[in-house]
Amino acid sequence: MYASFVHGPMAGLPDPAREPEFYRGVPARRFFAWLIDVVVVLAVGVPLAVVFGVFTLGFGFVLFPAILTAVAVGYRTWTLAGGSATWGMRFCGIEFRRGDGTRFDLMTAALHTLIQTVAFGFFVLQVLSCVTILGTRYGQSLPDLILGTTALHRPVD
Repeated sequence: MYASFVHGPMAGLPDPAREPEFYRGVPARRFFAWLIDVVVVLAVGVPLAVVFGVFTLGFGFVLFPAILTAVAVGYRTWTLAGGSATWGMRFCGIEFRRGDGTRFDLMTAALHTLIQTVAFGFFVLQVLSCVTILGTRYGQSLPDLILGTTALHRPVD
């Protein structure tokens, strides 16, 4: 799959020291992909929440945050399981890979999304996740560190 490999839990991924082109610029691309994904989730979630609120004569507006969260979790899990990248990530030319070099399956996508959703709920965890993206060898966020995954430039398989 790749020209050079490392040993250990990330053995299926290119070595950042020998093939930095797979990791160069990925943190910025992750941020821009996240912004695109936020727009997609809001474009779907806000109208859905408003319609639900109107049909329940206003009672449904209380569930506005839960509806947006459900849309975000569903969107992220579905797109990650279907191609190892959200639509924002695809636009920015990056994708997630597991430590063995394979793309995400449904379970990995669901776990990654669950851990990220929990991290979003706590400011300290989100800051720590951003710091680990900038400070780890593979540019891994907290969900990546826990699951042994990373984001990299989309390779040609």
